[in-house]
Amino acid sequence: MTIESSETVLFAAEPKLAPVEFVDLLARTSLGARRPIDDLPRIARMLDEADVIVTARIAGRLVGVARALTDFSFCTYLSDLAVDETFQGRGIGYELMREVHAAAGLETRLILIAAPLARTYYPQMGLEPHDSCWMIPPGNGLPPRGTVAPS
Repeated sequence: MTIESSETVLFAAEPKLAPVEFVDLLARTSLGARRPIDDLPRIARMLDEADVIVTARIAGRLVGVARALTDFSFCTYLSDLAVDETFQGRGIGYELMREVHAAAGLETRLILIAAPLARTYYPQMGLEPHDSCWMIPPGNGLPPRGTVAPS
């Protein structure tokens, strides 16, 4: 596929993406600051346990990755969408999302949490906002029942 340029971008399912290559790409994106790129064993587990990994390459160089967790039936969580900052604005992220969603099944609901710098990107791609996302930060676990005051 060619994306607004003379450079051919090849998209492919790549379930055995090398952790070192993934970290190298993350370091070339704003997502690198929010991923454990200094913990290669953890990155390897992130890749090993993903259900769908789609890459974008130009002349063999990794320029984009989409990594998702899915049940292939109801929901697909797009946990990582990273495009090398040098190649952003060419439609690579959009195509990565399309490829991941197609691989997981279009009957699934594609869900993601936007990185702060990407909040304005997703509405342009046709994603709808959701105002009710809740999470527990890593390492905390749920507090004992009854210890949190209702808001």
